[in-house]
Amino acid sequence: MQLFKKPWPVAGPSSLIKYMSRIKQCLVISLFAGGLASCAVGPDYTRATLAVPENFKEAPAGWKVAQPADELERGAWWKIFNDSQLNTLANKIEISNQTVAAYAAAYQRARALARQARAAFLPQISAAADATRARTTARAVNGLNAPRTTYGLSLDASWEPDLWGTLRRTERAEKAQAQSAAAELENARLSAQATLVQNYFQLRTLDAIQQLLNDTVRAYRQALKLTQNRYAQGVAARADVLQAQTALQAAQAAALDNGIARAQYEHAIAVLVGEPASTFSLSAAPLKFAAPPRIPLMLPSALLERRPDIASAERLAAAANEKIGVTMAAFFPSLKLLATGGYQSSAFSDWLSAPARIWSLGPQLAAVLFDGGARQAQTAAARASFEQDTAHYRQTVLNAFQEVEDALAALRILEQEAVLQRQAVQSAQHALKIVLNQYKAGMTMYLSVISAQTTAFAVEQKMVGINGQRMVATAGLIKALGGGWDGSQMQAPSQK
Repeated sequence: MQLFKKPWPVAGPSSLIKYMSRIKQCLVISLFAGGLASCAVGPDYTRATLAVPENFKEAPAGWKVAQPADELERGAWWKIFNDSQLNTLANKIEISNQTVAAYAAAYQRARALARQARAAFLPQISAAADATRARTTARAVNGLNAPRTTYGLSLDASWEPDLWGTLRRTERAEKAQAQSAAAELENARLSAQATLVQNYFQLRTLDAIQQLLNDTVRAYRQALKLTQNRYAQGVAARADVLQAQTALQAAQAAALDNGIARAQYEHAIAVLVGEPASTFSLSAAPLKFAAPPRIPLMLPSALLERRPDIASAERLAAAANEKIGVTMAAFFPSLKLLATGGYQSSAFSDWLSAPARIWSLGPQLAAVLFDGGARQAQTAAARASFEQDTAHYRQTVLNAFQEVEDALAALRILEQEAVLQRQAVQSAQHALKIVLNQYKAGMTMYLSVISAQTTAFAVEQKMVGINGQRMVATAGLIKALGGGWDGSQMQAPSQK
């Protein structure tokens, strides 16, 4: 390389600039040559093979693959429930939920690390200026030992060609981890949203049960009054009055006890929306049940692109694979190109003059000859981490299919159960009406009334619970299917 055999330009700052221009030419040529000669060691990543079923076992009979127009609304999937208060609460997840905020910060950190890894491909350039005054302890040749001041100005450049793919694999690993962090953020957001929706419908179910309990208390109070009147007329026993009082008091206690569970759900919702439980409240609004919305299904293979937790696990496996190559590259020597230029003088007036110029340029080749097996151990650990992440990826996929099948089974069975339970409610209400008329006519004992009232309340409470379970299971199915998210939303750090 003949870049530094030409005469130096006139002394001064401009000469340093021209000198560094020559260094830049050298680095560009070396970069090009190193790029042509470099190769990446280590295994190339291949996504783990999975046994994906052709259809969901619990899919409704006669179902068809969802078309694009059938898919859930991107992001705000909870709007399919058509509940304005739920919409307001769900919108707060993105703003105030602290778990989501923590994952958002982790994603930003992962993006920054990916940018840091990309920066390693470029040369590092630094500048320094110094003025040093010193005196040596030994006598000089001329017998003088006076203090000396040295002025220095330098510009240093270094660059490491990526001969063995260390930088490339590190950059790919960080990029994959940033993509995983993006998917983890979406998974945290989806989990918080689904939990909010489920807690909300659980709370509204308890409001409906509370309404039923209040109606039951009123009915039991009327029954007690009826029994007391009959006792006063001498046509009912004292035991009937006591039984009526017991039934009323038990219903009143149940009405109070229902408030414990409701308060806990209300507090849980407060945490999800990022508000203190002490200042958060939701007014009672019994669940007005209609058939839960139908959720469009897709082929099971599409689940791999729809679930953010699956995407996150797959990206972590990809990052682990790249780290194997990084550890394997440590077995090969590293090459670094170094260049320094500047001025150094003992007189300030001659500091930037031609005689004060200094420069150096040359490669540095280094290799570890013995490390006691440390590199072999690092490579073995990297391979084990890859196997671990791959197994975690496969397990995440299996769990995803289980969650979808569980939700589909729950919806199918609850729908069948709801039909029978409605019939049971009608039968119990009819039986209670008959027994009450018989008791008023003196044709049966009050114990029959208590039994009929208890049965009617139990089946009605069960009906309310089933309605709530169907809404909760619907939200669970949406979560199991990945919400309104798909793999194309997982942007690489450089694309956002």
